[in-house]
Amino acid sequence: MRAIWKGAVSFGLVNVPVKLYSATESHDVSFRQVHAEDGGRIRYQRVCAIDGEEVPYADIAKGYETEDGEMVILTDDDMAQLPSTSSREIAVEKFVPSDQIDPMLFEKSYYLEPEKSGAKPYALLRQALLDADRMAVVTVALRQRTTIAVLRVRDDVIVLQTMMWPDEIRTPDFSIEPGEVKDTEVKMATMLVETLAGDFDPSEFEDDYAAAVETMVKTKIEGGEMKRTPTSTKSSGEVVDLLAALQRSVDAAKSGRRGNEESEESKDESSGTESKKTSAAKATKKAPAKKSAAKKAAAKKSTAKKSTAKKTAAKKAS
Repeated sequence: MRAIWKGAVSFGLVNVPVKLYSATESHDVSFRQVHAEDGGRIRYQRVCAIDGEEVPYADIAKGYETEDGEMVILTDDDMAQLPSTSSREIAVEKFVPSDQIDPMLFEKSYYLEPEKSGAKPYALLRQALLDADRMAVVTVALRQRTTIAVLRVRDDVIVLQTMMWPDEIRTPDFSIEPGEVKDTEVKMATMLVETLAGDFDPSEFEDDYAAAVETMVKTKIEGGEMKRTPTSTKSSGEVVDLLAALQRSVDAAKSGRRGNEESEESKDESSGTESKKTSAAKATKKAPAKKSAAKKAAAKKSTAKKSTAKKTAAKKAS
């Protein structure tokens, strides 16, 4: 693992130099959006909703939309005036009972590793949390924003878990009507709970969906059901180059068509001459298809000459 943050945990006059590591990673199956016909990746462009033009990154700003739909543009200078911090301190505010923290508040988890000089105070804080069965509520600056978090112990390692702000937890806007529950129904439900009671072991659960996707993909690969897509080239923001490439393609197509037409005309003009040639002349090599205008004129004049002249011309052409 690679440390994403370095700082120190401070409680009272004690500082614990630590490194921060991401404690979780997502193994969710992700798919690409592709063209079903050839497997090509689908690209998206940054297009302005007003003028329909593609917008380069340099011209993109942050906008805050008000409740009535108005848009307030925030410049880099505006963003620089907002409160931010680059503090490297995890400040312990208070120690609270573990059952007072609603799990809904937890957001992301990080491992804390002590620096060599902080190994002893790290062990001291870890043992104090275990003995008191409490969590440490802390404030910490991550990505230049101060957030609240808790410190707790998991498998002898102190874990920092960032928390959502209280106003980010939504209140349900529906009510549940209490129904009449009979005593026999409560007893039956209690029996069901006791039947399924047990200790939580995360290793007993697995992601069947991800495993099924991997199996399906492997089967398709073994069966040769794949799209060998060529390496794509950039197209966005290169309209001029694209038009030039299209123009070159059109010119090449026209040139090829013109060459074919000239070749057909040459064949038609020489068909009469070919019918009058002797078998000895047919055995000789044919002249190249692309003749100069002078050679074509000479070929036409040679048809009016006597047979002896024809044989001489044929020998020269060979």
